[in-house]
Amino acid sequence: MTKTEAVAELQTSASGDRSTIVLFDGVCNFCNAWVKFIIPRDPCARFRFAALQSEVGRKLLEQHGLPVDALNTLVVIESRRAFTHSTAALRIARRLSFAWPALYYAAIWIPRPLRDALYTGFARRRYRWFGRSETCPLPPPGIARRFIDVPDTY
Repeated sequence: MTKTEAVAELQTSASGDRSTIVLFDGVCNFCNAWVKFIIPRDPCARFRFAALQSEVGRKLLEQHGLPVDALNTLVVIESRRAFTHSTAALRIARRLSFAWPALYYAAIWIPRPLRDALYTGFARRRYRWFGRSETCPLPPPGIARRFIDVPDTY
């Protein structure tokens, strides 16, 4: 199976619905914490994850016309559309459990240029505030299946 076929297969959940793929900066400590925050609040396992730096991440960026060297944004691929910056974060919040969808409905009305300016300001400082790792950490075995391009031997 080619990487493209594998990505297509992973985008389809067991129920036949399209999964949402979250591309994140795998060396960013905040971004890794964000992924760890999402997983327990996604009991239906609708989200799949890949690092922007991974081969699959780069392939998905290319497929959606996004620059493969831009690691300053979260990317959410949902229904074959790519969302970036604040819209990506809000689309994640919309699908989480508990009260998180309320954040989406409250913040989506803020004009996107303002939301994205705040997002970009935070993104520029995230390494300074939270640090970075030299490599993308491997996910724990219990959730490794939710990560695209995790080695089969894990």
